[in-house]
Formats: sequence, structure tokens, C-alpha cells
Amino acid sequence: MTRKPHDQFAKQYLEELLAPLGNVETSREISPEIRQVDVWFVPTPSPATAPENLGLLGRMATTACLLEPFRNPPSPAEVLDCQSKLNSVRSEMRRKARRERTSFPDTDWPHLWILSPSCSTRLLNGFGAKLNPSGNWGDGVYFMPEFLKTGLIAINQLPVTEDTLWLRVLGKRGTQKQAIDELVALPQQNPYRQTILQILANWRITINESDNLSEQDRELLMNLSPAYLKWQEQTLAQGKLEGQRQMAENFMRVRFGELDPELASAIAPMLQLPPQELTRLLFNLEREELLLWFGNLPIRDETSRQETIERFLRVRFGELDPELASAIASMLQLPSQELTPLLTTLSREQLLERFGVNPNDE
Repeated sequence: MTRKPHDQFAKQYLEELLAPLGNVETSREISPEIRQVDVWFVPTPSPATAPENLGLLGRMATTACLLEPFRNPPSPAEVLDCQSKLNSVRSEMRRKARRERTSFPDTDWPHLWILSPSCSTRLLNGFGAKLNPSGNWGDGVYFMPEFLKTGLIAINQLPVTEDTLWLRVLGKRGTQKQAIDELVALPQQNPYRQTILQILANWRITINESDNLSEQDRELLMNLSPAYLKWQEQTLAQGKLEGQRQMAENFMRVRFGELDPELASAIAPMLQLPPQELTRLLFNLEREELLLWFGNLPIRDETSRQETIERFLRVRFGELDPELASAIASMLQLPSQELTPLLTTLSREQLLERFGVNPNDE
């Protein structure tokens, strides 16, 4: 169950950390087959912050690179898939260089970083991945032969130092728990601390609201609890509404790359929702969907109106139970401009009271 939430979290987490250093693109599609690179990063010549602030992650981000985070150790086939993505990106860059009549030496080839909670001896040996002989990269960082431009990060083997903190947060079990405890203990003035706490807290809320939690999910909840409690404490200290506003702004800025005027104008209506419902919507709805319900974007295709309402209710309340589903026909009788504020402000019980089927009418 944790795969999709972890993927979303890891992309947002890495984007937030790397954005001051260069251009970050998540879920980048590549051809000839349509596949997605989890995180594509290109450093800027004049970063907003020093790469050294991110320790080992900052060193990895000194060159153009693909980052592929895994919640569970990847199989050999999954590593090969990642290398296939690297080759596709490299081919795109080579074709671009030819069109522009510029050189593309192997020193400019992008690098692939595979972030795994652990790496088996079989996996490392099978790909010829070894520690850097100079010792400059330390334990846990394995490199494939030179021209493969691939590094395997065994997160559980990284030294427990400030230099590796931002990567160890992506680990599992004790490794992740230790890193989150260190993150919570960082000084208030740390430029990344508060935003990362918010992202971790949002991840915990999403996992906690899921049905049929696995043992791995419950362990993850335990690991994320210190970050969630610290975020909650600071949010309450700031004032509940202002804390929620800041959370929504930062979350959308991380997820969509910017907080444009249209999204910013939609925040005030969002804040009428309970925090857990708002977090679920921010995690799952696309930009256009958020603007549809909280901004001024109209439903252009009237035939898709029912599907749009069904998806919104499913995301907002975690499911579309039979009672809610049976109320949709009544909802469709109202014009969109009247229905939208009701769907975004009324509780489930209020919606059923307003639109539900009365047994006496049957």
C-alpha cells in the first residue's frame, strides 16, 4: 500500500531539497516508450544555497542527474529499467547537441542515482558496483563501472552523520527513525526543517487514513510520528488557521513548482475544510481539479460532471460509500455554481441530510 504514497512523498521531498540548487522536474516523461523519471535535476550555475548544506545529497547534485528512490530494495530488473531511462535521457541530450551543433563529451553525461533502503551483495556484485577507491564518498555509496554513470546508494550503510541526514530520511526501520529524530532536533533556523516536517506530517496523515494497513505501514507510522507531532505542535503555536494556510501554500509550491495567483486565490476556500480532508485533497487532486472546486475554473463538459463529483467525494472522504453515491443524482439537479460551495463546505452527514434518499420517500 505504501508504494504510491512513498513515491509521491519522495518526489516532493527531493524536489523541495534540490530546488535551491537548480531545476527540478518530477515524473518527467521520456520516449520512445512513455516512461517517467522520478526526479530529473539540472544544477544552476548560481544556486540559491550552497550544495554543501545538503551534505552527500548536495554532492550528488553537482551534475545533471536522475534520482530513482525505492521504498523497498530494487530487483535487478528494476535497476536495469532505471538504466534504460538514463540511456533514453542521454540519447535525448545527444540529439539536442547535434541539432545545436555543440559537443556532448562523456563528462557531460547525466548520472543515475538509485536510492535504496539496502543493497544485497548479489545486487552489488551483479552490477559490478563498488565503493569509491579514493574513499571520498564513504560507506554505502557504490559505483558501477565508469561509463555506466550509475551509483547505488545503500541508505542503511551510510554513516550516521549530518552529512548523510537528508538521504537517511528515505531509509526504512531504524535508519529512518534515527534520521527523523535528528531532523526534529535540528535548530529552528535550519532552512529546510519546517517544510520537510510538513511533508513528513502530510505523508503520515495519508498513510494513517488508509484501510488495511500492513505491518510495514504501521512501522512507517511509528517512524513518522515524531515529525508529525513536532509539526502539529508548531502549527498550533503559529495559530491553527495560519498554520494550515502555510501548510497549503508550501505543499502546493512543492507539488506544482510554484504558487501562481490562481492557486493562491483558492487557498481561502480550502481552509474551510478539516485539516485531514484538506491534506487528502492536496495529495490527490491535480492543479486543475483544485481550481475547479476552490477557484474559478468551470466544468466545461457537462457529461463528465457526475464523474467529477464522484472523484471529489471519493478523495475528500476517503471513499464513496453507497449512501453518498445514491445522493449524487440529487446533487446533479443543482447548477454547478450552487453545488460547488456545498460540496466543499458541508460534512458528509450534512450532504446526506441535504441530498440523501429519505427511506419514507421510497
